[in-house]
Amino acid sequence: MPALNLTEDSIQYLRKSNQYHGGNIDVRYIEVTSSNKATILLADRKLSLVMELKDNSKTTFDEAIGLSTYSSSRPGVLSYFSIFENLWIQTELYQQVKEARDSLSHSNKKLEEANEQLKLQDKIQKEFVNVAAHELRTPIVPILNLSELLYSRLKKRDIGRSGRLQQIQQEQQMMQVIIRNAYRLHQLTEDILDVTKIESKSLKLKKELFDLSDTASNIINDLKIDSNIRLLYKVSQSTDNDKNIFMVYADKGRITQVISNLLSNAIKFTKQGTITITINTDNLDNNELIISIKDSGSGIDPEILPRLFEKFVTKSDQGTGLGLYISKNIVESHGGRIWAQNNMLDQKGCTFWFTIPVADLHQHNMSHGSSDRGKN
Repeated sequence: MPALNLTEDSIQYLRKSNQYHGGNIDVRYIEVTSSNKATILLADRKLSLVMELKDNSKTTFDEAIGLSTYSSSRPGVLSYFSIFENLWIQTELYQQVKEARDSLSHSNKKLEEANEQLKLQDKIQKEFVNVAAHELRTPIVPILNLSELLYSRLKKRDIGRSGRLQQIQQEQQMMQVIIRNAYRLHQLTEDILDVTKIESKSLKLKKELFDLSDTASNIINDLKIDSNIRLLYKVSQSTDNDKNIFMVYADKGRITQVISNLLSNAIKFTKQGTITITINTDNLDNNELIISIKDSGSGIDPEILPRLFEKFVTKSDQGTGLGLYISKNIVESHGGRIWAQNNMLDQKGCTFWFTIPVADLHQHNMSHGSSDRGKN
């Protein structure tokens, strides 16, 4: 927040007041420039309140503030909270640098460490802002423009019958664009939250026993792809008539997320041809299944292949480059591996593979049987 006298007086009052956690309040000040334009934003881990700064030339609160939005949506609130965390860390690092410079008694090592951390934090923040701002701008523009157009049409309902059907069709098309872009915003928010959990090592798995083959089949059936693309599903089974061969003990939602991410990538870079998803049991000696997704698209740019699973690595004009990074961390958190390569010279496209350990059904039944007996 800006370092103003009124702000400082308010903070001192809150620190002295016992009803605010015994005065356990800390503050970080951020330098204000003449180009800064911002809303007023309040957020904790459960709630957020965003107030539009309608006119910053006004001197009273009522005149300056416009539309206010209150939310208890967990994804939205945690997005704001992660931004606060980032700014908080940044201001602390700046304070460390300032203190090291002001005090000659501080060692040069502390100054260098603080500077290095600050540079790293600045780099991460710039990468995030550049990518997220570009990706957010793309769906936001049609959402705003079409919403305003629909609103203006709703105010002109006294149109003739001859133009009514055509207007309804146009409004339906515009609503489809709004919905599609809203989903893109939702996915971006989910990706950013997943990255935050991964970076803070708080990604938790909700494991259950399920059939990976059935899950993969359901994902494929739910997909809507262009008629120019053929989708094949194969099962390479080394042990005949074993119904439990595809059973895994894993987070079903997260494994679904990985398969969906890889399939979406394949579809994005395949204008026409075939995408094949295979579950291979040839590596059961190592107690793992191998899932592969092979496409006949444009392949992986050799320039980014060594960094393919890092954050923000993409050659596409759509997407943030977070999907593969998230997928890698989900697979590795299950004890698996993920890798990719371009197909052989006589074939187009590329192939992604990842592994997942098979379930030890005997041990699983024993542990759950013991747990059930303990409840009696």
